Amino acid sequence: MVTHVRAEERGDERGALLAFIEEQRGGIRRSLLGLTEEQAASRPSASELSLGGLLKHVAEVEQGWIARAKGEPPAVKRDESNWHECFVLVDGETVASQLAHWEKVAAETEAFLRSVPSLDDTFALPPDPWFPPEGRVSMRWLALHLIRETARHAGHADIIRESLDGKTAFELVALEQGSSWA
Repeated sequence: MVTHVRAEERGDERGALLAFIEEQRGGIRRSLLGLTEEQAASRPSASELSLGGLLKHVAEVEQGWIARAKGEPPAVKRDESNWHECFVLVDGETVASQLAHWEKVAAETEAFLRSVPSLDDTFALPPDPWFPPEGRVSMRWLALHLIRETARHAGHADIIRESLDGKTAFELVALEQGSSWA
């Protein structure tokens, strides 16, 4: 669900970018409200996507991009042998543990983007075949990419949630306002 993102303080481009990332994170978090682990793991369509899997994926992707921007490897290395685990909770992972992990990742993202000297600073893209050789992107690109990635999956989450129990984003906002994330 689209929520209102307050206008940034004059000249606070970082704050505006971070607010839009957080808005989209909220859409994914709301899609999980009131669900059991079994419901969060279910796939109500022909797609392999589940709400728990989307949660894991967006947290992992966000962490990976921030790590790359810092010149570090992502916490989880994905390749053909384990790519399928990117969208499914495994080995005792739960919605609660993934939400807690994502909260830490989000705090790291905010601290990092607020600490870089300039949003024009760049870092190298990984040497994956879908990126240009020796490509570089700015911190601004990184923030915009995280907005796009998270928004795309927040839309998936809306559809999956409505397919599970008919709850729409509007109903989930009301549920969120009456709940707490413990």
